[in-house]
Amino acid sequence: MLSSARLRPRDVLRVGGAGLRTRPLRVFLSALGIAIGIAAMIAVVGVSSSSRAELDRQLAALGTNLLTVAPGNTMAGGTSTLPTESVDMIRRIEPVQEVAALGEVPDTKVYRTDRIPEVETRGLSVQAAHLDLPEAVGVTVADGTWLNAATARYPAVVLGSEAASLLGVISAREGVQVYLGGQWFTVVGILDTALLAPKLDTAALVGWPAAESYLDFDGHPTTVYTRVSDVSVEATRGVLAATANPQAPNEVRVSRPSDALAARQAADRAFTGLLLGLGAVALLVGGVGVANTMVISVLERRAEIGLRRSLGATRGQVRLQFVAESLLLSALGGVGGVLLGVAATGGYAATQNWPTVVPAWATLGGVAATLVIGAIAGLYPAIRAARLPPTEALATP
Repeated sequence: MLSSARLRPRDVLRVGGAGLRTRPLRVFLSALGIAIGIAAMIAVVGVSSSSRAELDRQLAALGTNLLTVAPGNTMAGGTSTLPTESVDMIRRIEPVQEVAALGEVPDTKVYRTDRIPEVETRGLSVQAAHLDLPEAVGVTVADGTWLNAATARYPAVVLGSEAASLLGVISAREGVQVYLGGQWFTVVGILDTALLAPKLDTAALVGWPAAESYLDFDGHPTTVYTRVSDVSVEATRGVLAATANPQAPNEVRVSRPSDALAARQAADRAFTGLLLGLGAVALLVGGVGVANTMVISVLERRAEIGLRRSLGATRGQVRLQFVAESLLLSALGGVGGVLLGVAATGGYAATQNWPTVVPAWATLGGVAATLVIGAIAGLYPAIRAARLPPTEALATP
């Protein structure tokens, strides 16, 4: 009795690939279903990882050692005020490196011209600012200059990035003026986006002396930005309230802006999990497409299966042929999906000026997932093909 020849791995790949080459359009469409699911999952993980990498880079540049002090609520439920000397008192804390304050000028708005109706404030505020605010907050000037000892005493203003956009001011080098508090102020600078102090983005910033002279500012700070040494953040945080307002420390709010960014990052991770679930559904749909393709392939190739069995192929070899065909089909979709996902991540990251980060586990896991799906999708058709009696298969018209 003659024993059947054993199939070498190269023979398995050749036999499995032969079925794919005879039906290129069907193979392409089935692989595309797998590729879409993998590409969606890779892109979701890649964009999320790139976003976190950019946020980590920004925090590394800006530091997580910034604390803010602001008025809280009084026992009666009203809004408290910080003492005018709170900034000087905070500056005396030994670990403190930089201190700067903002003071909101109440009932004062900024407009592009004096023809704008008063109700159209666009949510912009007017803030008195200390000269060392950029160093304390870590914000830079995008155009023009920051306030100095001279301009801080005169009607000069620096606009936040969003405020400049809403007011239609694109340059601070042309002597542009805005209508602020019933009089004209000259724009001398425009800030970049302030990641750790978002209220600066929608503010018109004037010098502290100018706010007192021209806008009847009372001199009370409403936000004090405090930069401390990295090793003393928590210790300093614990004494800031009592230092800023010794008479009513319970009426002072102390926060850490980087904590809010960390919370946003956690929310992004939760949203990424949801999107990964949707990508998994797309991948499952692609797997169903592969199974459907393989079942149809078995039905169409009954004569081929019968001929192979009559020539001595064992049931195991027939099963192996169709499982290999299914694995190759899924692998094509998996590799294509990984390439599409990496390309989508890189393209989106480039538009946002982010670093492109695609974790290795995502790409390897994507290919592994497609192989598992391919094996599962091809198992039933392979078993069905192996069970076909040779005489019945050869008799199929």
